[in-house]
Amino acid sequence: MPSVSLVRLDPTGADRADLIAFLTGEEFPFHVRRTIPRADAEAAVDAGAYRDDEHDTSWLEHDELGRVGIVRLEDLADPVPLFDLRIAGRFRGQGLGVPALRATTDHVFRTLPEVTRFEGQTREDNVAMRRVFVRAGWVKEAHYREGWPVEGGRPVASVGYGVLRRDWETGTTTPVPWDDDER
Repeated sequence: MPSVSLVRLDPTGADRADLIAFLTGEEFPFHVRRTIPRADAEAAVDAGAYRDDEHDTSWLEHDELGRVGIVRLEDLADPVPLFDLRIAGRFRGQGLGVPALRATTDHVFRTLPEVTRFEGQTREDNVAMRRVFVRAGWVKEAHYREGWPVEGGRPVASVGYGVLRRDWETGTTTPVPWDDDER
């Protein structure tokens, strides 16, 4: 399996131009915004959306392919952070999602000892990312009907996944009790 590591980037310093070029030069078909205008990317970077008390961002580095994308951690002041994973279009479909998510999960649980749970969301029609979550040991926890806005279209469901620190530590998976009638 390919090896992916996180390399912390400096969004307002040495990595600013490369980060903005990545954000504006790619199309992200399953994100709320498929494309990001340059002015919006610059404003977000300068406002701290990629590094502040609530956010931190890293390049996703493949051992052979080099830089393949970014991961932005969100809600870092909360005990349950989120993430935004973006793989460059030319690298999608090459099996990098699972190692990228595993590297991100390892990073969060190794560097943030207060975090007991890590979560992420994707659109219901992003079948590839939904498979990545499951293959990386995450558990589907929610299906929010019409919870994901779509530019120029009707909202689709937002599907939530999570991983518990104890599951990460033991390599097990704690299932979600779905049947409300059992209680």
